[in-house]
Amino acid sequence: MMRFMTLYFCSVSKLKSANSFLLKSLYSTSSDDKSPLNGIRVLDLTRIIAGPYCTMILGDLGAEIFKIEKPGVGDEARKWGPPFFENTKESTYFAAVNRNKKSVCVDLKKGRDIIYELVKKCDVLVENYVPGKLSEMGLSYDQIKDVAPHLIYCSLTGYGYEGPYSKRPGYDVIAASLGGLMHITGPKDGPPCKVGVAVTDLATGLYAHGAIMAALLQRIRTNKGQWIQCNLLSTQVASLINIGSNYLNAGKEGSRWGSEHESIVPYEAFSTKDGYMTIGVGSDKQFQDLMKKLNLLSLAFEEKFKTNTSRVRNRDELLKLLRGKFLEKTNDEWNRILEGSSFPYGQINNMKQVFEDSHIQHIKLIKEIDHPVTKKMKVVGPPVQYSFAKNAVRLPPPVLGQHTTEVLKNILNYSDKTLESLRRNKIIE
Repeated sequence: MMRFMTLYFCSVSKLKSANSFLLKSLYSTSSDDKSPLNGIRVLDLTRIIAGPYCTMILGDLGAEIFKIEKPGVGDEARKWGPPFFENTKESTYFAAVNRNKKSVCVDLKKGRDIIYELVKKCDVLVENYVPGKLSEMGLSYDQIKDVAPHLIYCSLTGYGYEGPYSKRPGYDVIAASLGGLMHITGPKDGPPCKVGVAVTDLATGLYAHGAIMAALLQRIRTNKGQWIQCNLLSTQVASLINIGSNYLNAGKEGSRWGSEHESIVPYEAFSTKDGYMTIGVGSDKQFQDLMKKLNLLSLAFEEKFKTNTSRVRNRDELLKLLRGKFLEKTNDEWNRILEGSSFPYGQINNMKQVFEDSHIQHIKLIKEIDHPVTKKMKVVGPPVQYSFAKNAVRLPPPVLGQHTTEVLKNILNYSDKTLESLRRNKIIE
């Protein structure tokens, strides 16, 4: 019995010690803050889109994000323009994925010791350098894990750390090319097209954000940090979903369908008098409803159109009829006719129409915030809502190096003299 009690208390003591860092992180700020990641600190060594998108989501959830940037240069996306905010050099592209962050300018080659000190104070490090690049600076996971064994270290790369492509730089459009997305995107008889936004980057950032959250939960039980690896190509191939499964299990090659769907009819953007109206009919009952709205109800009960399988088989004949019908009216007219439909529908909006849409305005998705250079700035806020937790835009995208002094003073207790010396030696800015 005594041996059991000794083991029990040793286990409890170990568990308390195991959770001490995370609990300290979670409760180091006001307990009144309802942000799920309140008290979590993230060292952000990312640039461009995938990495910054991941850390922005963590920032929206309340994590304190230290965005480490190269002195005098910063994140390459700062220069991605035009457009820039009026009368400034601030890029609207950069602003899209960098809110809720603090910019700290540190030269990684000269300032490795600063990074080492910061990782001891942080819970997560996110980086998106080509494999091997950070090793040259002494900042790889294997080099940092002994300094900060609690750290969740997340790497986002083009192709991962193994394989013939591992040393290549990776961009969204290249991953979309190699990963098959561009092969299945574009008009039926036209060339391959990229999607209008960097969806592979965004999906990789989302995968990384979820992986980091899971690792933080696991650390509560194990007190162990770990290395997470995400890459654009693997994300893209995983995102092929049914098209990938069709090939792997039925030997069916993917192809471009424009806005049509290979396995569902009707499911496409139909031309109208003044634009396009997209219709998605996922069941035979919905097809009957559509035919009723179009005053073509008899078609719904013809054998060649009665089921989705028969509609797919006879798609050319059916779509020719429907395309002619939709050309008879404007988008506004079709919106009135289709109101209350059991099937999903929606006109194709340009950006002006998107942000003036009554639903978008009602849910207050667009947030306006103050910015030290642009004065006012609009951003698309977090798309996820919680019944209790807070998920919010708290800080505007930072000016380059805006928070270097604040972070090094408040987090690392650097003196003015130390900061002056670091600046003189061009280690920080």
